[in-house]
Amino acid sequence: MGLASEEFEIMVVEIVRRHVEDLRENAVRSRPSKNGKYSSITITIQATSKRQLDTIYQELHDSEKVLMAL
Repeated sequence: MGLASEEFEIMVVEIVRRHVEDLRENAVRSRPSKNGKYSSITITIQATSKRQLDTIYQELHDSEKVLMAL
């Protein structure tokens, strides 16, 4: 979750793409908050390892634009 902007969604997708070879376009969903200030990005992947998930999570967590990563 982060402040709503096209750049935010692109950044999140780029982080995940670095670790997922075949990320499909329909794997990415974006949902605005009630007032439109924030955006929640959901990306569905088939993880290959716990290490892969940990690395993606850490990169998202390290980004100043990501307010919350689950």
